[in-house]
Amino acid sequence: MPGCGVRLTIARGTGPVSVNETHDPNRRDFLYVATGTAAVIGAGAVAWPFIDQMRPDASTLALSTIEVDVSAIEPGMSVAAKWRGRPVFIRNRTAEEVEAARGVALEDLKDPVARNANISADAPATDIDRSAGEGKENWIVMVGVCTHLGCVPLGQAGEFGGWFCPCHGSHYDTAGRIRKGPAPENLAVPIFEFISDTTIRIG
Repeated sequence: MPGCGVRLTIARGTGPVSVNETHDPNRRDFLYVATGTAAVIGAGAVAWPFIDQMRPDASTLALSTIEVDVSAIEPGMSVAAKWRGRPVFIRNRTAEEVEAARGVALEDLKDPVARNANISADAPATDIDRSAGEGKENWIVMVGVCTHLGCVPLGQAGEFGGWFCPCHGSHYDTAGRIRKGPAPENLAVPIFEFISDTTIRIG
């Protein structure tokens, strides 16, 4: 009312605000963004030491490549090595095993792809493309992890004389190809090479 000398105020938060006060939305949005950015930067600074600890140390990186002496592996025998925390099967197959594996037709295979990291990704799962190649076709090197749910198959077992997974009943032949059971793919062949007549480098 004119002349009464009373000033009208509206309470906002903890202090009075004049009805004549104007609000600047741009300034308010800037404060929100600046506060949020500072919070993100602060969280990153706190989290970085923990993230940095998750990087593999030098000893782990050194195991990315291993060398295995196979001079003591007689025909028909196999060994398991550890590579990148997983078992790798190395088998010296007999001439009879190689011949039998070569006689399997691709159309009889559940997975017709070689799954061999040393050759083309779409190479067929012939016995030679699953093995160490011409002249060393008796040797086969595979990651010993079932392609169904990751169990470790048993060697020299199963209906096809290769590997048998006791978890859910997958059968692999002597070339590591899935022949029966729930596993969808052949056992993976990692990158490897013979660096001498008796030594295999994996990785």
